[in-house]
Amino acid sequence: MSYPLEGLKVLDMSRVLAGPFAGRMLCDLGADVVKLEPPDGDITRIWGADIAGIRGYYAQQNAGKRNVSVDLSKPEGVEFARALAGKADMLVENFRPGVMARLGMDYQSLRTDNPALLMLSISGFGADGPESQRAAYAPVIHAESGLIHRQAQRSGGEPADIALSIADTNASLHGLVGLLAALHMRQRTGLGQHIDMAMIDAMVATDDDLHYHLEESLDTKAGVPPIVETAAGQLLLSTDLRLLWKQLVKHFGVIDPTPDGADLETKIASRRAAMDEFFNVRCTDRQSVVDALATMNIPWGDVRQTADARTQPTLAHRQMITQVDDRAGGEREIVQSPYRFSAADSGVRGGAPHQGEHNAAVASEWLGLDEAGLARFQSALTQNQP
Repeated sequence: MSYPLEGLKVLDMSRVLAGPFAGRMLCDLGADVVKLEPPDGDITRIWGADIAGIRGYYAQQNAGKRNVSVDLSKPEGVEFARALAGKADMLVENFRPGVMARLGMDYQSLRTDNPALLMLSISGFGADGPESQRAAYAPVIHAESGLIHRQAQRSGGEPADIALSIADTNASLHGLVGLLAALHMRQRTGLGQHIDMAMIDAMVATDDDLHYHLEESLDTKAGVPPIVETAAGQLLLSTDLRLLWKQLVKHFGVIDPTPDGADLETKIASRRAAMDEFFNVRCTDRQSVVDALATMNIPWGDVRQTADARTQPTLAHRQMITQVDDRAGGEREIVQSPYRFSAADSGVRGGAPHQGEHNAAVASEWLGLDEAGLARFQSALTQNQP
């Protein structure tokens, strides 16, 4: 077997998460992904556990990539980057709109030398429009798209950002889809494509709850899945409480303890107490709880701590927490690629690179430069290794 994107060259000029995540997935699918990093480094180089000078967050999003460290404030640096773009099949960037144009590396400039280039630009609010120049990280888009307000309504707590950067990964994954669609089209036309991906667009497009609010039909949506304490521990039950109650009565003869003439609040509280009694007294251990839920055909999930991903049965079986070279003679944990093909390989292919580690190798393999040819760019290239 071979990797689906084997032979493709990807220049990853993006930073942090929106962009680097797409680059990581392209790398896992077999592309030669070269991360172009400024001398002061991607900010994620200071986040997470430090092993051999490489932090965990940076390692997760850049595993398997190669790295060139280029100072784009110098003409030689821009020239070197443009030369790489001239050889790339794909380019990924997430600068604020206008930055690439000021460098002379906007799509219209790059396509002159490389008409087959597929370029993905990710920004918070798109390439044009009234907010295109706003700085935007994921929390900003979570707030602007209504997610933070909605989560506070559901939890009953104060508005706060959510616990993962969905806006970044949504934009990155939608960008990946766009790149692969453009790659398919290039096979027919021979021409490249520029994809303008706004994080707020990707967020709204992926929001399956939005239509209830647009159409003012919240009363028709399913209830919030309850989390209950059971003899099996804390479980989320993916069902409506009313349906759960009917199933308990039907299959296990649970008696409704609600007093005659009680109001709705009392009725709900009484039935919740009966449910608690069923799951903690009549069900005496984990297996009896699991069997009861299976009898009622109620989907359920353990409310796990995040670090339990190592031992979650399916994740363990599918080896989603894997090991890569930690660049210090050992191995470090990293999340695996989710793609499983019947007749192709996929998956993380190595540890994350040190800054500028592959300056010479990429210059030779992509640009055909020997040491003398590379020397003219040395003032703009840096290499920082432990």
